[in-house]
Amino acid sequence: MTTPTLLRPEGLVNSPAFTHVAVVPPGATTIYVGGQNAVDGQGRLIGGDDAAAQTEQVMKNLRTALAAAGATVHDLVSVTIYLVDGVDLAETYPVAAAGLEGAAPTVQALVTAGLGVPGALLEVSAIAAVVR
Repeated sequence: MTTPTLLRPEGLVNSPAFTHVAVVPPGATTIYVGGQNAVDGQGRLIGGDDAAAQTEQVMKNLRTALAAAGATVHDLVSVTIYLVDGVDLAETYPVAAAGLEGAAPTVQALVTAGLGVPGALLEVSAIAAVVR
């Protein structure tokens, strides 16, 4: 079996931060990670109104969720980022990139009026694929 293939097709912007296409091979186990926001294990919001601090907790939660399924950020094929309107992507991006540890899955970013957790400034959901 092979691992998932991430593609940067010619004719599309070449970004070091993400790829445009993810091809998951037959037989891979697909892992879906539901929306992770900046709450700790007791449900307390971490980071207050600091988007960078919240992003650090979000990425920690994403890595914890992936590890529970036997995966890492290097197994990600897709990440969706929800930002509350007014949050500066430039404030969150460096922290999220560091949390991805060099992985470059496909990425979707959406701006929304609010999230389910009061005070949450961002949320991340993801899909990973692992060949076992």
